[in-house]
Formats: sequence, structure tokens, C-alpha cells
Amino acid sequence: MSTPSPQPGAATIQETVFYEGGPAKGDLIVNLFFGLTLIGIPFAVGAIVRALWLRFRITSRRIEVNGGWLGRDRTQVVYSQIREVRSVPRGFGAWGDMVLVLSDGAKLEMRSVPRFRELETYIEERRAAGQAAKPKGMAA
Repeated sequence: MSTPSPQPGAATIQETVFYEGGPAKGDLIVNLFFGLTLIGIPFAVGAIVRALWLRFRITSRRIEVNGGWLGRDRTQVVYSQIREVRSVPRGFGAWGDMVLVLSDGAKLEMRSVPRFRELETYIEERRAAGQAAKPKGMAA
């Protein structure tokens, strides 16, 4: 069986995956440990839900976050929509939380992101490259 060839004039866009995976394993381990206390039970439940259903996919074109109950919620953001990236280290810097502030003021929170410093640098580079490529006459 042969694969269908693209239509004449149709553009194919290459997208390379930089990171694809779930939240940091250390987040689950620490919260399960704290879950042994009465106060830590809600945090342990949250960590279990994140470990089961939260997935990040960061590519050369966009950021995709799948989460929610049974992983049914999907959010996709292209780099041109990102105005600011904020991050906070967790677990002695082994993982972190990131917030993407979008150009319309909305915020996308990404919790327990492994390699968050490396991913933050990659996102900032992609965002800066997109802004440099934007024509000067366009409004932000």
C-alpha cells in the first residue's frame, strides 16, 4: 500500500518534538510520602491524578497540554500567542511549575514539569524567533 502524495500546491509543515511526557516522577513520590499524614492526602490525590492523566508535548511549533479528568482536556498554544513565561522551581530544582501568559491575558499553568529550566529556555527561544520573524507593521 502506498501513502497518498500531498496535493499539488499543498504545504507540508515539519514539526519536531522537543519534549513529550508526563509530570515529574519526584512530584508523585514526594506527595505520596506527605500523603501519609492527614493534611497531605489532598496533595497526594492531586499528584496521582497528574501522574495518570497529565501529558505535555512541546514541539517546534506549539505547546500541547492534555489533562483533566481521564485526560480529556486538551490545550494547544502556538509560540506567537505567548507574551511571557514564568517558572518556579519545586523539589529542590528537580522539577518546576510554569505559567505561560498569553497575549490575550489568559494563563496556561503547567505543573510538575520535568527539566523545566531547559524547557523554559526552549520556549523563550521559539517565542523570540517568532517575534523576530513577525513583520514590523503588525500589531501585537
